[in-house]
Amino acid sequence: MKKKLIRELVTALVLAVVVYAIFAIGFATGAINSYWQGILMLVGINVTLAVSLNLATGYLGQLTLGHAGFMAVGAYVSALLSMYANLPFVLTLVIGAVAAGFIGLLIGVPILRLKGDYLCIITLAFNEIIRVIIVNLSITNGSKGLIGTPSDTTFLAVYLVAVITIFVVYSIVHSRHGRAIISIREDETAAELSGINITYYKILAFVISALFAGLAGGLYSHYIAILVPGKFTWLYYCCCCLNYYSFIIN
Repeated sequence: MKKKLIRELVTALVLAVVVYAIFAIGFATGAINSYWQGILMLVGINVTLAVSLNLATGYLGQLTLGHAGFMAVGAYVSALLSMYANLPFVLTLVIGAVAAGFIGLLIGVPILRLKGDYLCIITLAFNEIIRVIIVNLSITNGSKGLIGTPSDTTFLAVYLVAVITIFVVYSIVHSRHGRAIISIREDETAAELSGINITYYKILAFVISALFAGLAGGLYSHYIAILVPGKFTWLYYCCCCLNYYSFIIN
């Protein structure tokens, strides 16, 4: 089993390197023009967002509508640190992701005790709370938008983050913890009776999902360079994630 897993990981790594090499050659030769480069950047960012959402919604089975809120936290924290603290790009990404994960932990502890429609409503409310807070803060320039974020995001950074996100989620899902998470999705009562700590695994999946959403937000903020609160609505990013995830699995 271990040999098979190692073989799969090596094959995936080689494939990832080959795919990146193809894109790099396309950029260098001009076969992929600037327009398609921009499309590929957004695809990579949204792949990270979609895969992170899939951990909480697809594998854990908790339908949440607040994923855009975590992306907004990561985007604004990363952008503000770059603009006002002059921190390195990578460090701002990490801090933004950690901030989103921390917010996920804070709200995950109380709300993940809810189920079904109640969970959807609470997460939707959380997303709107984050958006309203951003609109009313002077440091974020309110609804006018935050302008001037350094354009540090490169295709290599987007590609690496997408690959790391897929690898981490894949590793979790195919581990003992992943089997516990999937068992909660299939039958929460049976999982609890089997001795699985439901609260722990729900929060674990939720926090990891929020963390990678914040990472995607940091990449987005340093690529677009203009952040507008209206972009981080639950409808836009839920549809975006589901569309890109459908593209991946098909």
